[in-house]
Amino acid sequence: MKRTLATLLSLSGLAGGAAAQTCDLTATFDQGRFSTPTRIANRWMPLVPGTQFILEGRSNRGGGTLPHRVILTVTDLTKVIDGVRTVVLWDRDMNEGELEESELAFHAQDNDGNVWGLGEYPEEYEDGKFHGAPKTWIAGQQGAKAGLAIPADPRIGSPPYLQGLSERIDFYDCGRVHEMGQHVCVAGTCYDSVLVIDEWSPHDPASGHQRKFYAPGVGNVQITAVDDPEDETLVLVKVVQLSQQELADARAAALALEQHAMQVSAVYRLTAPAEHTQ
Repeated sequence: MKRTLATLLSLSGLAGGAAAQTCDLTATFDQGRFSTPTRIANRWMPLVPGTQFILEGRSNRGGGTLPHRVILTVTDLTKVIDGVRTVVLWDRDMNEGELEESELAFHAQDNDGNVWGLGEYPEEYEDGKFHGAPKTWIAGQQGAKAGLAIPADPRIGSPPYLQGLSERIDFYDCGRVHEMGQHVCVAGTCYDSVLVIDEWSPHDPASGHQRKFYAPGVGNVQITAVDDPEDETLVLVKVVQLSQQELADARAAALALEQHAMQVSAVYRLTAPAEHTQ
């Protein structure tokens, strides 16, 4: 039976405890307030096409602790989602050197400086073979709602905020400002004035929390876990500015992933094709 947002919030609240705390949008999603949506210059999450972030760490998956690597590439593709042109991110998630997930994600910045997440297409792999994309959600399709990736003006004590919602796949993520002004050193580099965002899913309190650390002018430099069975930890080890050829190769790979998405995902087929930003 399809559940309304109010029902989902009510059910998630039954679990009790901090992990079950609910959230709602703390900013208005208004397509008319995205004048330059693909210029993502929020100081905590700058997303410039051609930038690649490499994070490394470990996670408890498959019955053991495995080396974990995430490669996030800001492509020079854009895609209109729910009436807003977004930047296309290509994210590869590898455990023990083997690709576990390849994802397209869509972000945009509104006129107030909030960065929004408007959808994700995460392909899952087992033993190197495509296993499905059951966690796909696209804002504006089948009741899914966009959420804040990073607020424009994060403050301690501000209300928890919705990061995204899709009742169809029981996806419901929340975030809140946990700490600010932190000094963090990872992979031989130290950062000041670091923002820490606490993230959780009220619908899945057993999954615990993630803490994401954002350095001004850089972005996500560290991920830690609290009461998370997977105990995923990652640190930023390298930021790469891709050459024109490398960027073209990333674009081609992202477009190939999109082509496959159009074939296998009924939700994704409802979207307009991604476009190359000249």
